[in-house]
Amino acid sequence: MLRSHPLILSLAVLLTAGCTLPDSGTSTTAPITRATVAPTVRVSESFDAGWRFLKGDVPGAEQPGFDAGTWRSVTLPHDWSIEGTFSPENPAGGAGAFLPTGVAWYRKQFTLPAASEGKRVFVEFEGVMQNSDVWINGQHLGHRPYGYVSFQYELTPYLRHGPGATNVLAVRTDTSKQPASRWYAGSGIYRHVRLTITDPVHVAHWSTFVSASGVSAASAVVHVATEVRNESAEPRNAGVHLELTAPDGRTVATGDLPAETIAPGARATFSHDFTLPSPVLWNLDAPRLYRAAVSVRAGAKVLDDETVTFGIRDAHFESATGFWLNGRNVKLLGVCLHEDGGAFGAAVPLGVWRQWLTTLRTLGVNAIRTAHNPPAPEFLDLCDRLGFLVMDEMFDCWTVGKNPYDYHLHFDQWAKTDLRDTVRRDRNHPSIVLYSAGNEIHDTPQEEKAKAILAGLVADFHENDPTRPVTQALFRPNSSHDYTNGLAAMLDVVGTNYRDPELLAAWRAHPGWKIVGTEQRHDRKTWLELRDHPAEAGQFLWTGVDYLGESRRWPIVAAGSGLLDRTGQIKPMAYERQSWWSSHPMVAITRRVAPTVVSHYDPGYEPANAIAMSRWRQVLFRNWTPRDRAPHAETVEVYSNCDSVELFLNGQSLGSKPLNPDASPRVWHVSFAPGTLRAVARDGGQEVAQDELRTAGAPAAIVLHADAPSVGSTWDEVDRVTATVVDRDGVPVPSAADAVTFTVDGPGVVAAVDNADNASHELFQTNQRRAYQGRCVAYVRGHGAGPFTLTASAPGLMPGTVTLRAQAR
Repeated sequence: MLRSHPLILSLAVLLTAGCTLPDSGTSTTAPITRATVAPTVRVSESFDAGWRFLKGDVPGAEQPGFDAGTWRSVTLPHDWSIEGTFSPENPAGGAGAFLPTGVAWYRKQFTLPAASEGKRVFVEFEGVMQNSDVWINGQHLGHRPYGYVSFQYELTPYLRHGPGATNVLAVRTDTSKQPASRWYAGSGIYRHVRLTITDPVHVAHWSTFVSASGVSAASAVVHVATEVRNESAEPRNAGVHLELTAPDGRTVATGDLPAETIAPGARATFSHDFTLPSPVLWNLDAPRLYRAAVSVRAGAKVLDDETVTFGIRDAHFESATGFWLNGRNVKLLGVCLHEDGGAFGAAVPLGVWRQWLTTLRTLGVNAIRTAHNPPAPEFLDLCDRLGFLVMDEMFDCWTVGKNPYDYHLHFDQWAKTDLRDTVRRDRNHPSIVLYSAGNEIHDTPQEEKAKAILAGLVADFHENDPTRPVTQALFRPNSSHDYTNGLAAMLDVVGTNYRDPELLAAWRAHPGWKIVGTEQRHDRKTWLELRDHPAEAGQFLWTGVDYLGESRRWPIVAAGSGLLDRTGQIKPMAYERQSWWSSHPMVAITRRVAPTVVSHYDPGYEPANAIAMSRWRQVLFRNWTPRDRAPHAETVEVYSNCDSVELFLNGQSLGSKPLNPDASPRVWHVSFAPGTLRAVARDGGQEVAQDELRTAGAPAAIVLHADAPSVGSTWDEVDRVTATVVDRDGVPVPSAADAVTFTVDGPGVVAAVDNADNASHELFQTNQRRAYQGRCVAYVRGHGAGPFTLTASAPGLMPGTVTLRAQAR
């Protein structure tokens, strides 16, 4: 995502935080003041606040004179489906989490000062779900069917300027035709919106591209290219000034590119190579970022400018040894992530992504696959800053659909445009190391058709970004002969879902192929196939976090395949993965109640009754509080990456066990007795980690824990507060299911609640949630500045409180 230059003047007066704008002929609108339209630099600011929303379809809502004064006021991003009621009658069915879908409208009034006349004005939507139509002052700007892509429209020809001249932006979204997805996709304008004002001679949208070559610790060549567009009525003479800023804020290179005469309606390309000595490299442990400032100049006058964030790194794949980053051989230890954020649906605050990604990193995860669509640009910004590697995926289907109303209806007309827009939007993110042309594509049995489509997609990827390889998550490739009919050979990196032995066999049969596991099970055999084969670059587990939808039966509304649950809590099975992937000493005790059911080779395609009975059944528990308190045998699995682990029950040693070469857990069969189960991990004879579980008594109180002591007041800033039901000694009670009510005293609000129960039908946008396995969460955000207190209460329990500080926006 291109970000504004520091010199850009703010449009904060455009829409004050949280303001409510009536939408009728007599209402007051949000003005852009004369001072905010600078004659020499770009203005680019949030256009999220002050919208009116209506669920349902109404004729004439696109017209500027339409009276929407009774419509609900909302601030974007907004997913209206997540606010709805779960029902087996909702047409999206289990795939859409049994939540409502349909047509909805958004309208926004605004004014522009007279000084803005003669400028070019654009609106950019980062994502609208889906089949969106946009109007400005009654003029239709365009239609976009794919809900995951960002797009821009120019408003200039239809705008009114000056005091009292009202403009109306209207958006219609339509998710009524269902099923249209295999997972929950949400509804509405669920990502951010921006308004941009530029000079008629300006940097073309998503045209600035920064790449690096010859990267080493000694030097790197940074290539900057951009396009300048002349939207004036006469030829204009313009040049470009470039400035590179290092991660520490120092200017490390500048360049002035000679001016060119640009004809009306034409573009000119400017590019320059900078050789940087001793570059600061972007890597997993220190994801340091540069900035490239681009300004368009006519003589000494600055017409337009923007700043692009980028990283300098060498990332490539090799056939024999997999993935390399800055001269270091690195396994992609990845997870797949869907778009939704649990309680927030598809409109996910950045604070939720940050908490999830930070927790996944503690498990050893270093890579993300955006399954199965382009993510929000802010998500990629976060991956850049946190040091994650990303597979940026485009499509879940091509021309053969998986649902009656999915993207296959639009692929022929829109795939090239959607791909181009996404790649040009995303190509400056150093986190992205791989593009994916599709997931489990069902066109592949028609091999000649599929090869023609893939050839076009790969060419489009390379045309818009020649620096990154392209893969595809192949679907049953041995059955559709992808490995032998030439389709897989068209990929820069051959990717396959689940069939690692087949992928490795194909690699042996095709010298020079580069390979990666694009989607995998959680089991140990799959991990060993990656660990023990240098050629396989990495794997992406299905999934990193539980997600809404993809349910095969009511009352289940979410899929439970994540290392984390929907609230971001680490699930017991994830500690096994941590013992394989983490470089830090760790130990974790679990209690196994049944064998893990290994998924079919094609997860998602098992017989429905098998799914209903066994898919993601929980068999591991992180407690020493079984239902049966009488003496009986318990199977205890301890996960650790340390040399030895000793287990104690109530202070008595149950023996030590060494690290198993086959990555299997250390297992004890323990005669249950209430008390404390403790594991001590040692390396070289020295204690380096320990874990313990205690037997809980009756519920007595609620304890609150906030992830951070303060929280901001912007939409993206939320703090997770966990409410745990404990006994009188403070031990969590895993059987507790009390209804917990959250209240706020002071400048804060409860944004959403959740408890990770994938069979719960409770509302998310409220202040009450039943505890599930002894806990639930409230997401809070500031609403002003100063301290506020959150209280969690339930009948018969001592309430819990925590005081946080709200930070003004």
